[in-house]
Amino acid sequence: MPISDSMPAAAPRHTAVVGLQWGDEGKGKLVDILASDHDFIVRYNGGANAGHTVVVGDERYALHLVPSGILVPGCTCVVANGVVIDPAKILEEIDGLRARNIEVGDNLRISSRAHVVMPYHQALDGALEEFLAGRSGSGAIGTTRRGIGPAYADKVQRSTAIRVNDLLRPKVLEQKLDLICPLREAQLRSLGVPLDDAKVDAAQMLDHALTLGERLSPHVCDTTWLLHDALAADQRILFEGANACLLDVDHGTYPFVTSSNCSTLGIPAGTGVPLGHIDRVLGIMKAYSTRVGGGPFPTELDNAVGDRIREKGREFGTTTGRPRRCGWLDLVAVRYTAMVCGVTGIACTLFDVLGGLDEVQLCIGYRLPDGTVTDRFPADAFDLDTVEPVYETMPGWEDPQDRPTDRDSLPDAARAYLDRVEAFVGVPIEIVGIGPERSEVLVAS
Repeated sequence: MPISDSMPAAAPRHTAVVGLQWGDEGKGKLVDILASDHDFIVRYNGGANAGHTVVVGDERYALHLVPSGILVPGCTCVVANGVVIDPAKILEEIDGLRARNIEVGDNLRISSRAHVVMPYHQALDGALEEFLAGRSGSGAIGTTRRGIGPAYADKVQRSTAIRVNDLLRPKVLEQKLDLICPLREAQLRSLGVPLDDAKVDAAQMLDHALTLGERLSPHVCDTTWLLHDALAADQRILFEGANACLLDVDHGTYPFVTSSNCSTLGIPAGTGVPLGHIDRVLGIMKAYSTRVGGGPFPTELDNAVGDRIREKGREFGTTTGRPRRCGWLDLVAVRYTAMVCGVTGIACTLFDVLGGLDEVQLCIGYRLPDGTVTDRFPADAFDLDTVEPVYETMPGWEDPQDRPTDRDSLPDAARAYLDRVEAFVGVPIEIVGIGPERSEVLVAS
């Protein structure tokens, strides 16, 4: 029976899917599962620094800019204005999907208002990371070096920004690049990039960008009007978050965050759709915690258990291939992000990875430097770096010999783990992932 058939009959009209940790929670799989219940799948933030992996049968799809709903016939996928788009990367993704007989045509729409990641953004991203890494007493953020941060910086700077519709207007783009390229070249040189490598040729950049723009043009439209027309027509919309709430530029572990609002709070600005239209928010969390790149991680396991979780969970980045840092589930963090995002239900993914451990631990508080304990998540990375996790230890469970068909068929200790998470966070767990396949989920009745 299709997963969508097992969902509640009175499905909400509009849904948001958002990560509750530091990303890589399995949002792509959940969007793929829910897509058939919606008419539009909308990506509202981030860029090609995000990666969603979906497994369908023997096929594994790694998506970065195209929404995960592209794998489900009948859905229109929208890359909205809050996303920064690398034209070369999204075209590479489109070509790869078509080569695997996935339809990508009118079912993919790209906002004319979205900002463009240019090659000089990627060069600046890498150069700045190298500069920070080499400074005494300082350090790099740990970005993917995909140019996301510099592109968002240009968006705020305004006079140096390029939007998707500029790729379709040669004269406007030429004027902008004549202004921008000398400035970017000077910036690269100031960061220590050799003269030849720092060269940013405006004419070459123009030709390249116009060629990419021409190929993208059939997909480009004003997605704000597209989505409001869909609302007026009573069509269902699913909003697909990239990255996750703890990486939100305002509400995450600043400064070790991404450059956009990747909580549900980013949906209105990133799409033009008011948050009041959304009546279901599914927060996605792993049964444990992971993090990529720099920044504090209180429950990190730099030991054999962490290595076991990494290998069993295939914890290597979809975008970069980097091994992820692994640790116990941090309920203090999850309760905070569920609050910020207005979560109405939780999907707990990769639950099967914990099977076979003698015991499992849950972080239920932080011990502060003065010895006191708090269950409130701190404001930024500097404060989080000073805490020690307070754990609650629970018995582990063996992997079931028979494939569970519902939550009641899980081992007693596994059910107790899920019950404790629900009680602490205060939000019901609606979906439990027990494997990578579409069908390997347990859905609450």
